[in-house]
Amino acid sequence: MIDQQSSTPYLIVGLGNPGREYRESRHNIGFLLLSHLAERLGVSFSRLQSKALVTDKRYQDHKIILAKPQTFMNLSGQAVGPLVNFYKIPLENLLVVYDEVDLPFGTLRLRPFGGSGGHNGMKSLITRLGTEGFPRLRLGVSRPPGRMEAAAYVLQDFSAEEAALLPEILDLAGDAALTFITQGIEAAMNRYNGDALDGEE
Repeated sequence: MIDQQSSTPYLIVGLGNPGREYRESRHNIGFLLLSHLAERLGVSFSRLQSKALVTDKRYQDHKIILAKPQTFMNLSGQAVGPLVNFYKIPLENLLVVYDEVDLPFGTLRLRPFGGSGGHNGMKSLITRLGTEGFPRLRLGVSRPPGRMEAAAYVLQDFSAEEAALLPEILDLAGDAALTFITQGIEAAMNRYNGDALDGEE
């Protein structure tokens, strides 16, 4: 008898903007996590499909598809919608990773559903998928200083201090994403929601 859970693929999407000038920006932390996961799983983004860089890997009997949309952020749904349809991804098996200015830097927050919170990439996904009912992993990048607009702030590179801490944050966020696949959203939320820089509780 086929284990339906293990035969149904998972899609992890990291949101960001294509282009060298955005590579290390706060808005691209979703891309950074997907690159980290690909390296961890021993794969590389070698093909372009449905306006996204895509790769896949089996992990503990689960097929995982990793995708980095190559549209700009506010059109991310144009890439994700066709991928969901092509791979027949149940929405509960979709995990979208993106930056969140309303969370302190280093904070991880998984949720099974929710609104866009004003994030243009998520607005595009919700519009294209026709629902807010899919899991997401928000990675805190903190609010902009002073009167700086959030839109300008997230397009800036991480500070040197933040960049030094990123590997630790991405390690834990990668653990959270893989736990989501192997144990489900509730287990991942219970274990990883909080400050990645606090260490083990």
